[in-house]
Order: sequence, then structure tokens, then C-alpha cells
Amino acid sequence: MKKKVLAGIILVLVAIFLLGITKDIIIKSVITIVASKVTGAPVHIDSFSMGIFNQTVKISGLKIYNPQGFSRGILINVATANVTYDLGALLKKKIHLAKVEFDLKEMDLEKNKGGKLNVDSLKVAKREDGGKGKETGKPAKQLPLSIDMFRLDMGKLIYKDFSLGKEPSVQVYDINIHKVYKNITSAQQLAALIMSEPMKAAGIQGAKIYGAAILTGVAVLPVAAVLTFAGKDSVKQEFNSGLDAVYKVSLAILKQMGNVNKEDKAGMVISAKVNSADVTIKLRKISNNKTEVTISARKYFIPKPEIAGGVLYKISEKIK
Repeated sequence: MKKKVLAGIILVLVAIFLLGITKDIIIKSVITIVASKVTGAPVHIDSFSMGIFNQTVKISGLKIYNPQGFSRGILINVATANVTYDLGALLKKKIHLAKVEFDLKEMDLEKNKGGKLNVDSLKVAKREDGGKGKETGKPAKQLPLSIDMFRLDMGKLIYKDFSLGKEPSVQVYDINIHKVYKNITSAQQLAALIMSEPMKAAGIQGAKIYGAAILTGVAVLPVAAVLTFAGKDSVKQEFNSGLDAVYKVSLAILKQMGNVNKEDKAGMVISAKVNSADVTIKLRKISNNKTEVTISARKYFIPKPEIAGGVLYKISEKIK
């Protein structure tokens, strides 16, 4: 009897041991497949481990490679990723992550000979076509998940431009900044944020990924900067600063980004051309130390919320 009990215990221990190995392999494969589907590019993970009792996940060497039409290099290289997940939610077939931390070691931004950026060829940067072959302006179908807090540590961005000649022009940006975001609700939001933030930090403009980030509702402003749409072509935010101070910063930013054609301080309205779009900033006093800013942008009568969001992002960087 004792021998049977001992044999049973051994079998259970072996099963647990094998499960500990195989579960990581299986989950690693699933995550790789899902990430590839979301981004539209090959994804590789060097190592993966998932703790059941402490409800943590540790990933090393998360790499997203270039999509078709570009060099066979790495677009995103995440050195380490640490995740705290909700086991109870997972058992209910829901993905709830309390905390996610990414150490983004390097991003390789590439423009091909046709002048197209690698990030703009990713699936996450594209919009629905409604099955008719034309973009509807809506983000692609979202893969739901819930992230309470996401910390993104950004290292280096390398920009290679193959459109200028036989040899690419190469620029290196040492970003080395850290940002924290809250309440992410889809895998597309997470991917768009990871792609767009290093580019914004490096001051690179004009990418479609910015518009995709805005449409998914994330990646425009860091935590504590609340962004909401006021319309199809506009964005809105409240700042904890006086009306005159916000007007001064807004005017300076528009002069920096484009050509100002109207300054109406009495009416608190500024108009300018930014990236060939008509941009209008309207300010409204909420209290002595709180101001509401609404920015709209249109190009050839077509709404350009990504340009409006970029102007608002620049303003928010100046008003801390």
C-alpha cells in the first residue's frame, strides 16, 4: 500500500515537473502566434517563464521583425518584459494584466526606396476596409485585454532611410526615457503605443502609426494627460495651468511646427498650417488654474486627428 502511495506521489511530481516545462513552451508559442497576427510581422521570443503561484510572467528577447518589403532585420527589440497577471480572470477566459513592464532596448525605423516606413506596413497601423477594399477610418478589429498599468522604458532608435540613394542615410537617437500608461484595453493599443512612442520621442513626424494610435485610444499622451475626441477631426484636453500660459505655449508650438496665420488672443483662437493641414486651437478657461484646449486639423477637407493629436502632444510636453 505504501509503495502504491509513494508511486502515486512520484507520478504527480513528475506530472507537475513536465507541466512546468511544457506549459511555458505552449504559452510561448501561443503568444508568438498572436503577436505575429496583431502586428502582421514575424515575432520571436528567446525565453519565456510563467509562474502560477506568484502570477507573473518573465520574457527575454522579444523581437518583432520587419514586414514584407523591407530588410530582414529587427524592427523592435524588447530586452525584457515583466508581467503580473490575474489568474482568476484567466480561468474565466479573460486577459487581465495588473502590471506590464517593457524594456525596449532598440527600435529600427526604416524607410524603403519607395518612401514607405516599416511601421506603416504593420497590420496595427492599418484600418478596416469594410470588406470593400477602401479604408473606413476605423481601427482594425481589436483583440481585447485589460492592462491596468504599462511602463515603457525606451533606449535607442535607429532610423535608416533607403529612399535617398543606394546607401541608406542612418541617424541614431539615444532616447533613454521612461513613461507610464494606464487602462489599455486591446493588444492593438499596446502594439501601437510601443511603435509610436519612440518615434515621437525622437521627433519623427508624418507616420500613419500615429493616426492608428489615436484611433485605438492610446499612445498619444502619457498617464495623467487625459485625451478625448471632441469630433472626427479634433482632440481635447484639460491642463492644470492658467489660460494665458497655455495660450503662450500653444502659439509657440504652432510656430515651431508650422506657419501661424491667425492669432486672436481676445477670442483665444490660433490657426496655422501644420504638415499642409489647417490646424485650429481653441482655448477655454475652466478656472484660474485650469484650461481646456481643443485642437482640430483638416487637410483638403479630410479630418486629420493624427496631426491634431501631435500638436496636443507637443503642447502637453511643455505644460508639465
